[in-house]
Amino acid sequence: MPTERTLETRVPLDVTHRAWYRADKIAFLSTTSEKIIGELAINSCRDGFDTTPAQTNAWLEEIGILQNIIPETLPCRIFLEFNIPRMGRRIDALLLFKLANVPHIVIIEFKVGEKRFKQSDIDQVWDYALDLKNFHKGSHSAVVIPICIATKTERRAVDLKFSSDNIARPLFLGIKGTRTFLNQLSNGNGNLTSMGNEWENTAYCPTPTIIEAARSLYSQHSVMEITRNDAGAKNITSTSACVKTIIEGAARKKQKTICFVTGVPGAGKTLVGLNIATLKHEKRSQTHAVYLSGNGPLVSVLNEALVRDEIARMAQRGERKRKGDVATEVKSFIQNVHHFRDEAIRNTAAPSEHVVIFDEAQRAWNLQMTRNFMQRKKKILGFNQSEPEFLISYMDRHLDWAVIVCLVGGGQEINTGEAGIGAWIEAATIKFPHWKICLSDKITDDEYASGNTVEKAKNCANRTTFYPQLHLDVSMRSFRSEKVSAFVKALLDLDIIRGRELFGKLSKYPIVITRNLHLAKDWLRTKARGSERIGLLASSKALRLKPYAIDVGMGADPVHYFLEGKDDPRSSFYLESVATEFQIQGLELDWTCVAWDGDLRISENNSWSYHNFRGNKWENIHHKQNRDYLKNAYRVLLTRARQGMVIFVPHGNNPPDATRDQKYFDNTYEYLRSIGIPEILPLPAIEDKGY
Repeated sequence: MPTERTLETRVPLDVTHRAWYRADKIAFLSTTSEKIIGELAINSCRDGFDTTPAQTNAWLEEIGILQNIIPETLPCRIFLEFNIPRMGRRIDALLLFKLANVPHIVIIEFKVGEKRFKQSDIDQVWDYALDLKNFHKGSHSAVVIPICIATKTERRAVDLKFSSDNIARPLFLGIKGTRTFLNQLSNGNGNLTSMGNEWENTAYCPTPTIIEAARSLYSQHSVMEITRNDAGAKNITSTSACVKTIIEGAARKKQKTICFVTGVPGAGKTLVGLNIATLKHEKRSQTHAVYLSGNGPLVSVLNEALVRDEIARMAQRGERKRKGDVATEVKSFIQNVHHFRDEAIRNTAAPSEHVVIFDEAQRAWNLQMTRNFMQRKKKILGFNQSEPEFLISYMDRHLDWAVIVCLVGGGQEINTGEAGIGAWIEAATIKFPHWKICLSDKITDDEYASGNTVEKAKNCANRTTFYPQLHLDVSMRSFRSEKVSAFVKALLDLDIIRGRELFGKLSKYPIVITRNLHLAKDWLRTKARGSERIGLLASSKALRLKPYAIDVGMGADPVHYFLEGKDDPRSSFYLESVATEFQIQGLELDWTCVAWDGDLRISENNSWSYHNFRGNKWENIHHKQNRDYLKNAYRVLLTRARQGMVIFVPHGNNPPDATRDQKYFDNTYEYLRSIGIPEILPLPAIEDKGY
């Protein structure tokens, strides 16, 4: 299980420590297999991995094959067991050289004893290539060729096809076929040269999904290993360090402190929370922490992902443990905030944790919502606390010290009864005057809806401190463009000029629009490579997409939707289940199709018109807060894709189906086109007729 460690604990980002073995071709070919295996074993032990006899035998066979197939005429460097921290895996072998002064990377993954290749083999080597191309600076301009070798096959055919980013489609070969390919690559190319340390020492700057991040952090990688480290995103580390300092200061001084971290959508607030939880995840530690979220789908997905990952790691070590026991251990790390709250009702003692991290703290319930719940579900009459006040009171049961870390997003309130961040600050300033308050210096911005409660906190100058490090201002979700959130804001604000300006800066993040759902799905399938995840999204109020087999009333099971593979119809890959803002908030996909219904539409006077579908017709939404919830639902949906999205706007269908009148969709479609989003036109063979 992960134990407490310092923020400075990390594997250096240069390749010297990322590969367990590295050498130029001459040294590799002249070194015995036993000596190479010895170096691999020493370095694997250094990184906390035990070398099994099966692993040693696999290495022995792989080294023998490599020494036999690498041509004399190929002046390359060889890396064995090359680490990909974001994926938690290692490339078996990597060959590096220059051809016509362009870096070339040949990735080799062995399937020892296999005759055939599986879909997972395709995804694995493609994922390795994509990871290097997208996140390793020295590989951005490289030609990358992934090869999967099944040692028992005679397959020789080579069909080398490249995508626009110079990544080849994976090759699937036998030993002889790989030797032939490498010979063809090197023969007749007098401009082949070896590469020095310039590629090895460039930065590795990954941007993991939240599921990948949770898996990596739980298995004791540091946040610096699995995130970007460019100047624009460096505050992930500084924010974590600031929160850690606040926690340790509170423990040392025996103080009670509440800390507020703000950030733009996708900036990494959840990642900061998970990082703090893993840094302090040791029950026997004085500063034991737990990550809490009211986002049920997020908690379910992360818990299941960590359980599966831990069971797989144990199986590799030859250990066995009941899934239920592993799940119990994981739940001490990530919990649903409502289960935490219910424990406070059942038990009058202080919680076992001195540090709790509340993700999406702005979504905690207000006084009325909490009172109604307590009376209806818990049979507690006269309950008179909002959820923030009650949760602070629970932590206040500690006699010595406690820390609450509130992770706060702006413009993402999507549920009735959400208290907003003001309820937390008001409770801390008025009800708990002995608590210290640490605030992001951006918490006064309008999007955090903190109202005049921040002014009240400012008036408590003796116990309130503002920290610029507690704000995350760069979106990490889309590693292709950090301007996606700003573009979506302009789109929803009907700011056409700003929207066009920002759309012009999204060249590496494709956004397209279509009125043909078949074409939208085909677009997703052609864009995704390897295990890149695609999925269908729609608003929970999009009730008239049923004719297109998009039924938000039968919302996706988040665990199956986000974790199952390409062979499971329940997964997002099948594009049959649809996730709404409630299932997708806090999570993400690589490529998305956002289906746009008549619930949010452009009216004749070029403003948004807000609607609920009730019975057999659409009704106007008049309440401002409910309008904001609907707009925020689309904000969530439009910011879930890491790499690109297609927006599907139906043609509609004039009477007899008045619920899908063309005018509900045409103005919205024309507005989205006017902001610069290009259309992908339907092919005659699959022209969409509506169902």
